[in-house]
Amino acid sequence: MFKKALAALAFTAMSLTAFAAVDVNKGSAADLDGLPGIGPSLSKRILDARQQGEFKDWADFMARVKGVKEKAAAKLSAAGLTVNGKPFEAAAEAPAKKAPAAKKAP
Repeated sequence: MFKKALAALAFTAMSLTAFAAVDVNKGSAADLDGLPGIGPSLSKRILDARQQGEFKDWADFMARVKGVKEKAAAKLSAAGLTVNGKPFEAAAEAPAKKAPAAKKAP
């Protein structure tokens, strides 16, 4: 019984570390590579862009890292990537669109 409890505890600990958030401004190449969707080439592009200065927000991150737009940012955020501790929120980043004006009947 003790072995089963110990195994369950170990599995839970591994699960929690697998979903640990990595901040794009603080993570090392190994930290970034550990996230699903980020490989060596993307982590290099992130680190190269970060040399110019820290990323202010997700919009700044997407503008400076080639190949990362809204769809990729949403996937990376779901995998645990954050910018200044914040997950990607598409609605907050996208400019509000005006609804078309209703036409008046003649």
